[in-house]
Amino acid sequence: MGGIVLVDKPGGVTSHDVVARARRALGTRKIGHAGTLDPMATGLLILGVDEATRLLTYIVGLDKTYEATIRLGVATDSDDADGAITATTDAAHLTSAAIAAAITPLTGRISQVPSTVSAIKVGGRRAYDLARAGEEVELKARDVTVSRFDVVRERTTTASPTGGAVVDLDVVVDCSSGTYIRALARDLGASLGVGGHLTALRRTRIGPFDVADAASVDAIAEAPLRTPAAVAGSVLGRLEVTADEARDLRHGKRLAGAADRIPGGTAAAIDPHGALVGIVERRGADLKSAMNMPEEQTR
Repeated sequence: MGGIVLVDKPGGVTSHDVVARARRALGTRKIGHAGTLDPMATGLLILGVDEATRLLTYIVGLDKTYEATIRLGVATDSDDADGAITATTDAAHLTSAAIAAAITPLTGRISQVPSTVSAIKVGGRRAYDLARAGEEVELKARDVTVSRFDVVRERTTTASPTGGAVVDLDVVVDCSSGTYIRALARDLGASLGVGGHLTALRRTRIGPFDVADAASVDAIAEAPLRTPAAVAGSVLGRLEVTADEARDLRHGKRLAGAADRIPGGTAAAIDPHGALVGIVERRGADLKSAMNMPEEQTR
């Protein structure tokens, strides 16, 4: 019935490359992922295999944690190290206090303009394709939440093309889905008047899933396959249902007056055999299936 695989993506490959490797390793074409990582980025990539691809929509919107390095004093056209340098400014005068003060407005609920070189679609085309074709790209600001933006290490070196000093910040960021860490680097550098870009990025957490539990791309075939029931239960919470209730949900019937059996708006319905029936959601006082697993896949 498939399942979920946690993979530690290396740098220099795309998320699609990892999916292609997984298709060969696991012998199936039906594999997707819950959130792209840029080629330069490393870290946690969550793959859905076969019927478990249906669960990816419930994973992609989870909060995430990143470890990153931001270079202050150099700006690039992609807001990361893969882009061309557009400006350099000596950052030797920056103090820790000034950096901390500039980070404060970039935490909490903020309005962020995504990086131009992003996967957002504009008129049906990816923004990065438009930018690489030399077309002007204007992306709308979006509200995101940055719940943690901590500097864990700060160092000043002479490394810019003009010989001026740059300041490298190793940071940890907890944020909502849709947050661009490259944009945080860009906006922090702009606020300080020296420019900034991302030189390293590693995703360490998506919701309850941690990169410490992920397999390397060379070990995907041997990686543990997390069952749909275990994954959906950890993400949405479990609703234990009887055999009769499981049958009713699979047949599209509601569980009358059962809304108070789940604490939130959705939950994973688990049958007496421990299999995932599907995802249920509140409809007034009732519960109704929002997504069902194929019955033959739950045994």
